[in-house]
Amino acid sequence: MQFPSSIGRLVAQSLWHACMYILGLLWLIPMVWVVWTAFRPKEAALGFHFTWEWTLDNFITVWQGAPFGHYYLNTIILTGSVLCVQLFSLTLAAYAFARVRFAGRDLVFMLFLVQIMVPPDVLIFSNYHVLKELGLLDTKLGVMLPYFASSFGIFLLRQAFKQLPYELEEAARVEGCSRLGLLWRIYVPLSRPVYLSFAVVSFSYHWNNFLWPLIVTNSVENRPLTVGLALFAKSTESGGQWTEVCAATLLVVAPIFIGFLFFQRQFISSFMHSGIKG
Repeated sequence: MQFPSSIGRLVAQSLWHACMYILGLLWLIPMVWVVWTAFRPKEAALGFHFTWEWTLDNFITVWQGAPFGHYYLNTIILTGSVLCVQLFSLTLAAYAFARVRFAGRDLVFMLFLVQIMVPPDVLIFSNYHVLKELGLLDTKLGVMLPYFASSFGIFLLRQAFKQLPYELEEAARVEGCSRLGLLWRIYVPLSRPVYLSFAVVSFSYHWNNFLWPLIVTNSVENRPLTVGLALFAKSTESGGQWTEVCAATLLVVAPIFIGFLFFQRQFISSFMHSGIKG
């Protein structure tokens, strides 16, 4: 007995949705546990009896036990500065690769694409040596410097620039517009979804970046939240401070999590219209 094709598609779609819901729940369980434990008294969180008790003492203990306010300021400065420099550098580079004709343009662009396939961790030793020679260890500039250019962002924006009609640029040139005027008045406004997509990726990556800041920084004045969280968790007693560790973790991930909840429609829309085509 054969089922109609429409029923088969409905069954397959239902199974696919069920798998997605199961995977979503598996991803959500650790986050729910962290939030639940962060607001629980220590005795209730480590015990096996269920109660509805909740408290803010864990967050107060965490905030007083480590300079998280300074870590927050450092993280905002690092992520915001890197993003601003990246947007400026990738705009100029993407326009050059998309519209400016020069010898070896395709070869240079291929070299940029090769960098996408190189894991950042491979370059840690060489970058550390360069910063040591420049005297930039344990500085905010040292943490940011290796990320001022983004090959992924250049590729993403170049594809968007190439899709814009060249007639727009010709018409603007007839009106006497310079190359910088073309970028500011035509290319940047029309590629706004791509900029938002890259900003989301860049900001979340550098907000959560851990290994490079851990190696480069040695002082509270330059440590970001991720390194501060690791040091705080290491300083607590094993097995006895889960409530404080969960509260500190929630302090670190809360801004990104809340931002996604409020702007998820804009985020998803920006990726759908980012113009990543052939």
